[in-house]
Parts: sequence; C-alpha cells; structure tokens
Amino acid sequence: MDSSVDSFDTAKALDLGWIRDQLIRLEDTIAFHLIERAQFPLNKSIYEPGAVQIRDASTLASVLTWPLSVLADKRKKQYSFMDWYLSQQEALQSRIRRFESPDENPFFPEAVQAPILKPLHYPEVLHPNNVVVNDRIKQYYVETLLPKVCADFGRGDRGETQENYGSSATCDIAVLQALSRRIHFGKFVAESKFRSEKERYTALILAEDREGLGEAIVNRKVEQMVLQRMRRKVETFGQEVSADGVTAATEAANKLNVDAVVELYEKFVIPVTKDVEVEYLMQRLQSPPPTPWVVALRKSSTSETLLWGLTVGGGALAATTVALRWLSRK
Repeated sequence: MDSSVDSFDTAKALDLGWIRDQLIRLEDTIAFHLIERAQFPLNKSIYEPGAVQIRDASTLASVLTWPLSVLADKRKKQYSFMDWYLSQQEALQSRIRRFESPDENPFFPEAVQAPILKPLHYPEVLHPNNVVVNDRIKQYYVETLLPKVCADFGRGDRGETQENYGSSATCDIAVLQALSRRIHFGKFVAESKFRSEKERYTALILAEDREGLGEAIVNRKVEQMVLQRMRRKVETFGQEVSADGVTAATEAANKLNVDAVVELYEKFVIPVTKDVEVEYLMQRLQSPPPTPWVVALRKSSTSETLLWGLTVGGGALAATTVALRWLSRK
C-alpha cells in the first residue's frame, strides 16, 4: 500500500516525465480492474443504502459495543453495501499507512486509523490543500460507467443469495481507488508547472482566473495521445486469445466496452483532473494554507479513540456483569 512516490527524491516526484510514467501505468491498472468488474452484472442493490442489510459479524461484537449500538445502526442505514465495504477496506489499509502517501485520498476519511508501521518520510512537494473529488468519482462510476460496462445476462438483480455482491464490490473498490489516484495525481502536475513558471501562474491565481489556469495547464496533443493509447490498450487487453495465438476480432469477443472506457477518460478523467489541478493552484498561494483532510482527522483522532475505548470498555464490563449473574444462578 506504500506509494510509488520516492521517499527521498523531491525532484523526481515533480518530474513531468516520471509523472507521465505513473499515469500510463495507472491506465493499465484501471483497464485490468474494469475487465474484472465487467464479468459481473450491475448488481444495482449494492449501491443503494438499505437495499442490502449489513449484519453484525457476531453476537459478541454486538454485546461488547452496546453503548454505541444505536449510533452504529444509524450509520449502517446510511451506507450502501459497497460504501460499507469500501469504508472497512480503507480502515484496514490505513493501518498499513496507505493514506500517509501524498498521492492517496480516502473516500471515507472518518474510517482512517493510525498506522501500525513506522512512517515513511515523503518529500514535502505538495502545498497543503483540501482538494478531494472522490464523491464525484464514485457518482460517475456508479451512475454512468457501470451500466455501460457490466455484463448483461438478460435478467435483473436476483438478490443477495444469488448474485456475486462481494466479488462485484471488491472489483469496484479496486477501480475506484485507481481512478482516485489517477485523478488526484493532477496535483503533482500542477505543482510541477507552477514551479516551472511561477510568475505566470501567480498572476493567474491572484486574478482568480480559473479559465486561464485551465488553458495554461491543458495540452491538447497529449490528451489525444492518452485517448488513442487507452483505446488500443482496452482493445488489446480485452480480446480473447486462443492457444495458437489467434485473436477474435469481433466486438462481441471483447471483454470490455472499449467506447465506454475511452469516454470515461475523455468526458470524466481528463476534465476532472484539470479541475483538481486548477483548484489546487487556487490554494497554492494561500497563507495559512487550507487544512488537509488528514490533519483535521488527526486532531480529532485522540478524542475519538478515547471515546471508542470507553465504549468498548463499558460494553465489556456490561457483558462480564451479565455473564457473572448468569453463572451465579447455576
């Protein structure tokens, strides 16, 4: 879960050639994860809060945490199955310092916990900022992309006992996190370009000229190359290859909707990355800088941890009392 951002080389982290290589690798990652997701039907219920009941793992867990049971039940009703799974996954991944990395942003910051590993010393290359667009990413992914790429078996969602809800959500999380990293990598691009032309970008920022910043950042030729490369990759990765090396050339033989993935980049990934770059630059000169989500979270983590400890302790005490009373009756 550690980042590919070099822990010691600040210049490398802002080198546009190195950043481009990271973005190209992420194209592969996104394409392969989408191929995995496309083998399952849409399974729309896993994205609807309350459609799938989120059950407690055990009766013991319920007893031990009884002081927060009402709050927990309320939070569960607010989660869809996929959101609940994603928040649980991010809680675990935060323990191995995934979100300590400057190129990672959680979808559920409130789920992030303190790492069990010692911190890596990442270079201070980005200006403190609170630019995160994960809500937009998730909304587009669920509402626009999935209906176009998921397998259609000519039937509706058959329900929890007959559909691959867990497998579908597992693939979803992999795609969402890769998309998030790809789009938020725009901050490195923006910082690199700011440092290379400080006077130009400073003037645009002070004038609050978002349109001018967008035009300064955009490279139309590179964008077209990205779209062409993404099309070729999906066509290549998604084709069926026989044992003798012969590939099926028909559209039906492709494991993934090529046009939908190209549209994902053209109508969402590229323009939203530009939005991230522009909003990052708009915060670049702020002093004091905005409070990043991770700093705000750490400020509240001590009190939350104490509350949780008291809660679990109280639950454990209550459980012990009940058990002793039951034993005394024997």
